[in-house]
Amino acid sequence: MTVSKTKAKLVDVARQLFAKMGVENTTMNDIALASKKGRRTLYTYFKNKDEIYMAVVESELDILSDMMKRVAEKEISPQEKLMEMIYTRLDAVKEVVYRNGTLRANFFRDIWRVEKVRKRFDAKEIMLIKDILKEGMDKGVFQIDDIDMTAEIIHYCVKGIEVPYIRGRIGANLDDHTRDIFVTRMVLGALGKK
Repeated sequence: MTVSKTKAKLVDVARQLFAKMGVENTTMNDIALASKKGRRTLYTYFKNKDEIYMAVVESELDILSDMMKRVAEKEISPQEKLMEMIYTRLDAVKEVVYRNGTLRANFFRDIWRVEKVRKRFDAKEIMLIKDILKEGMDKGVFQIDDIDMTAEIIHYCVKGIEVPYIRGRIGANLDDHTRDIFVTRMVLGALGKK
């Protein structure tokens, strides 16, 4: 098995164990045994459990980044791309947090530690948003004075509603269609959609 495949397997096994048993209750030995690798192999790639936990978070963010890139590459209008990207991001983060069971508690408790890992993801997301905004400007559907600033504002607005969205506090009393109308009006209205 190649180096990258071995590391990917260790991260995947750790993800499964963390989701099932919790990060605190999973030991490096548990990960080594479940991956059918020796502790020496595990420690070749990761100094400690915290490092492998961050690798799990990073791998989840890489998957999300790929999902968002696929949305940005679709042959749909810039307005549709932007809205689909926002929902893809929020729904994917919510799904990851819930799918990983006990990782959910760690996500909320360790939000600042997770933020360190998210810096690379955030930069990629802002670039994707900029590309969509530029496409919208080129097609004459958005009226934006500063694309860089607007992309950052959209990024931080979506990031800011992540936790309430995951916890079901945003639009909980609305059906999906009504919620979509509100969100679309707010986002596209702010972009000066013609």
